[in-house]
Amino acid sequence: MEWNFGRMESELRHINPDLLQPSKSFKKPSSGTITLNVGGFLYTAHRVTLSKHQGSFLEELANGKKAVQHTDSMGNPFIDRDGPVFRHVLNYLRTGELQLPDDFREAGLLRREANFYHLSELAEAVVDWETQRAAQREPAFLEVTDSHERSQGLKVYCSDASFIEKVKGRLVQISKSRLDGFPEEFEVSSNVIQFRHFIKSESGSRLVLKEDSTFLCTLDCLKLETVMLALKSSFKLITSLDSSKGSVVAAEALHFVK
Repeated sequence: MEWNFGRMESELRHINPDLLQPSKSFKKPSSGTITLNVGGFLYTAHRVTLSKHQGSFLEELANGKKAVQHTDSMGNPFIDRDGPVFRHVLNYLRTGELQLPDDFREAGLLRREANFYHLSELAEAVVDWETQRAAQREPAFLEVTDSHERSQGLKVYCSDASFIEKVKGRLVQISKSRLDGFPEEFEVSSNVIQFRHFIKSESGSRLVLKEDSTFLCTLDCLKLETVMLALKSSFKLITSLDSSKGSVVAAEALHFVK
């Protein structure tokens, strides 16, 4: 049995010409919904939803003011932007409110996407959300104590464990021309390091700066290094210093907050 494809196509066009034209509904003003391919993710929405903000990229696309530049294999308009983040753009158009999950970490990306789609109100809403989130974050506390006794040494406590990792990342143990990394003996917990002594049992072992293995760290050097790193990390010193003692190195306890 032979198939006459030319005849079949002719009959289909006679019955319903739209059957041979994928996504013809997008081109027809009477179509109530539109399917968009955004970065490989398909989204279907009412035309009126996409048209809520006059002059926006989506409003012009939905109402035929902007020509469709690219389509996918099914004939859907293709927008080469971030697909997963577009759901937040669409939800904002649907509800008029920006609702993001508590663990959302792509505010900067969403703000850029809002600017691309010419949705200034959404971009402003993202900025407000970021501001509120920053205000809700718990402050981080840093305490640097120095008993000036070799048995106790220098103690660094920080509620933000990432700062402790920064301090550890600046220092290495060196012995017999071999870098051993940060000495585990100084680690009390993920939030505390305490430099009780600086020479291990192995002869010639010493603590140095990672960037300059010739710079031998003393207690005063470690203290100053920690203070400088704290200031670079946006911590603010809240301890009132005694000017008679000369410098932060001489202070027995320093407290910072961020």
